[in-house]
Amino acid sequence: MILDEPLQTLFEDPALPRHELPPSLAEAYGGLLGFAKPRVYANFVTSVDGVVALAEPTESGHLISKSSRADRFVMGLLRAFADTIVIGAGTYRKVKGAVFTAEAIYPDGAAAFGELRARLGLAPRPRFVLVTRGGNIDTAGPALDGALIVTSRIGEAALRGRVSANTEVVALGADTLLLADVMALLRKRGAQSILSEGGPSLFAEAVRAKLVDELFVTTSPLLFGRYGNDRRKSLTDGLDLGGTPMELLSAKRHGSYLFLRYAFV
Repeated sequence: MILDEPLQTLFEDPALPRHELPPSLAEAYGGLLGFAKPRVYANFVTSVDGVVALAEPTESGHLISKSSRADRFVMGLLRAFADTIVIGAGTYRKVKGAVFTAEAIYPDGAAAFGELRARLGLAPRPRFVLVTRGGNIDTAGPALDGALIVTSRIGEAALRGRVSANTEVVALGADTLLLADVMALLRKRGAQSILSEGGPSLFAEAVRAKLVDELFVTTSPLLFGRYGNDRRKSLTDGLDLGGTPMELLSAKRHGSYLFLRYAFV
């Protein structure tokens, strides 16, 4: 078994799409998983009081999740379904050296993730897309090998001569960058299953522009608190979303962790 004990299903909408998973994945997930296409889905881990990003210069997810194996497994499974993974520059700066594949986040499931991608007719690795308006990023990271960087004309100028021949840079707009234009570009290029892994500013923009269909959120049994100028961020940051409604599609648990799936309605 690739997870110490399977996720327990508390609730699941019977109308959800279900794809036949390799047995080890189905056992660990506590059932099947599937997506309608085209689909944009996001994944976050949050504390009980809603914190998804800390002020530390390193990636916050492992701190908030306490490096939960179940959370990392679900991250891997969601990556395994994606043909494209999108993140923003702020998140990228915190995950130096990371590679955005299923097996990278959960190595114990590597063989099963590969089998699933083959069954789905997907390439061995999802296309990695980095969204940056200004181009202020470290271009030496391994995730950028074969990646697509979507930026503005200003960002394109800042990146010129700094990326490898395997990295594609596309500029949309002069000095601004709209996420709707990014998604339109990806759709034009055939993306059908797009996973957004953050951060909270990019996710908030996607929600406001009605560009995201589903949200997967792991609730970790921790409280961090908030105080003035703490630079901690909640699930959505920087925008008023006006009480955007969602519908619960699935609820699972693993110990004291909750794994929730929502659709935007």
